[in-house]
Amino acid sequence: MATTAEYGLGPFTFARGWFMIAEASEVTDQVLPLRFFGQELALYRGQSGQLILLDAICPHMGTNIARNTTSYVVIDGQVEGDSVRCPYHGWRFGPDGKCNEIPYHDGPIPAKACVKAWHIEEKYDCVWVWHDPEDGEPDYALPTIEEWDDQGWVHWSIDHLGELDSHPQEIIDNMADSPHLGPIHGSTLEYFENEVRDHIVIQRQGGGHKTLAAGDTLLETDTFYTGPGILLSRLVGFYDAVMLITHTPVDDGRIKAWHGLLVKSEHEVATEEDIEIARGFQESSRLAFAQDFEVWNAKDPVFQILQIKSDGPFHKIREWYQQFYNPREEAANRQAKMNGTYLTSWLKPAPKEVIARGRY
Repeated sequence: MATTAEYGLGPFTFARGWFMIAEASEVTDQVLPLRFFGQELALYRGQSGQLILLDAICPHMGTNIARNTTSYVVIDGQVEGDSVRCPYHGWRFGPDGKCNEIPYHDGPIPAKACVKAWHIEEKYDCVWVWHDPEDGEPDYALPTIEEWDDQGWVHWSIDHLGELDSHPQEIIDNMADSPHLGPIHGSTLEYFENEVRDHIVIQRQGGGHKTLAAGDTLLETDTFYTGPGILLSRLVGFYDAVMLITHTPVDDGRIKAWHGLLVKSEHEVATEEDIEIARGFQESSRLAFAQDFEVWNAKDPVFQILQIKSDGPFHKIREWYQQFYNPREEAANRQAKMNGTYLTSWLKPAPKEVIARGRY
């Protein structure tokens, strides 16, 4: 696995930002074991309905709170209210991460009897965590999807794509990579451009597509990363849709990925037939993304791209990406340096009306 240090991204091993960690339907009062950012984590839904994410390693004797099925603590119900018990000795931790009961002890609870409680949000049928090596509060919001509350749009059913031994830098490179669109996706490009806006990077393109557009249909995509791990793409063409592709570091050089597609129906309230059509279009979208996934799964890491002038602005996108691996106090200066539109030499820029309808 290639590491962050080998890419020279900055002093932090894992980026600052919002990341997906689970589909909301996976989370119950049975503790869900997770591993992200090189750490063992415990995710559960408290009896109040609150979602809670804690570091999973008990400070008492190093037990993993989340990876046990045979302790009677687990069998009898590990979650009590919004607290969770360690399966080894029954120490109970609240949603703030502090131990609030030791069943065999009547003295004061040690101050060090605590685990980290993470900042998480439940939105768009997903669970998102804020990761910050400096332990700061979020400095940007999750993206807004206005279409989500429109009953004429069919909600996605999340595709769990599994884990991939690839550094997220390789995934981010796709934002600038117009030359791969023809060989991999069968695209015929009419325009392509990138824009950087602070913590957001945008890719606008239009052309044919063998998987997602039929015949002479023009597929236009307005694709953007909000931070380092959440990609949304608004598609206009055969169907109007909003694509979600999100990836989260498991360990340094290894990621987990998900995919979904929100699809506009022809009705004010989507019908069962609309849902069936949307699922078929989502599968086409997944297959298109799988073409990229196959390449990433088999390629070597590239620390220095052998770039030619007809390639896209890889170096600009990589420089944008570095802000998330460096202290947040540097972010404003890095953003000011990078903000702007970047073109690929042999392709037309996006039309003004395409730029005007963008929502980020």
